[in-house]
Amino acid sequence: MSSHETVIPLSSLRRPATLDGIPSDQLGRYMRDLRISITDRCNFRCAYCMPKDSFGRDHVFLSHNEILRYEEITRIARVFVSLGIRKIRLTGGEPLVRKGVESLIAQLAEIPGIELTLTTNGALLTRYARALKEAGLQRLTVSLDALDDDIFQEMNGVGFPVRDVLAGIDAAAAAGLTPVKVNMVVKRGVNDHQILPMVRQFRRSGHILRFIEFMDVGNSNDWRTDDVVSAREILDQIGTEFPLEPVDRAYNGEVAERWRYVDGAGEIGVIASVTQAFCSDCTRIRLSPEGKLFTCLFATRGHDLRSLLREGRSDEEMAAWISSVWQQRTDRYSEIRGRAKAGRPKIEMSYIGG
Repeated sequence: MSSHETVIPLSSLRRPATLDGIPSDQLGRYMRDLRISITDRCNFRCAYCMPKDSFGRDHVFLSHNEILRYEEITRIARVFVSLGIRKIRLTGGEPLVRKGVESLIAQLAEIPGIELTLTTNGALLTRYARALKEAGLQRLTVSLDALDDDIFQEMNGVGFPVRDVLAGIDAAAAAGLTPVKVNMVVKRGVNDHQILPMVRQFRRSGHILRFIEFMDVGNSNDWRTDDVVSAREILDQIGTEFPLEPVDRAYNGEVAERWRYVDGAGEIGVIASVTQAFCSDCTRIRLSPEGKLFTCLFATRGHDLRSLLREGRSDEEMAAWISSVWQQRTDRYSEIRGRAKAGRPKIEMSYIGG
């Protein structure tokens, strides 16, 4: 058993209390969002996620035999939908580096009643945007941390140019994957002066720019509280030039605090996991590339679902097991960050997705 794995014996499980068949965790939260990391590999080496000094040539990635096959992912997704999941997001690593991802999307798109989305760094979007749309992808999120090319190339760690990500966003829009959500991780002293240039770029574009507080995900990004630019600071900076007003959340558990420009030029979002924790209504569960379940982005251990799948367990048995995992969930790391054990090992974002 790996250090990131917890096993719950199938024989010990009882069907947990549910609301219309949807399991509730220890804090009364229900599953709604499934985030599936389909690869631990990426073509970028962003310092806040997969820094090149920690993920260099000697880093051992998962082998092809270890990761879930597309048919296995689809079967698991169907089980989750039976338990109340209504949104599936494909992540990585970088999901577009895995061969044939559009065939997985086509399989998942056949599952009724779900919103199907994908998060990408945009490097391969000009090549794949139309195929993703035709396969059934409904929505897309692109990571872009600066418009200044020198800053962006330094942040992505591989010298990839801004213009190619912008071209990818344009390709996604042309394919009908709109509105594109554009995520910017803000780190003090690195790209915080890029907030207003990003706002000017995407106002009136029809896309939704979202700012993310720099988080202490994983163990390799050298996170410090001094590096965090708070949501309040971000909003204040934008408001000096473009007045904003709040927008109601679209659904319970939405992670982004929504704001719109008073002049009607569009909408932005702020994800404030550090300064305004939203654990109390978190509805997300995560599946790793090799089939482990994680009930929190800041988790230390996963639960081995792949073994049940490859042992030939029925959908009903897997549903009972997943329900029990969720029912035992007590995660609220962001709310207790200051009391969390110093140096506790956490799963890397590049492995489990954002």
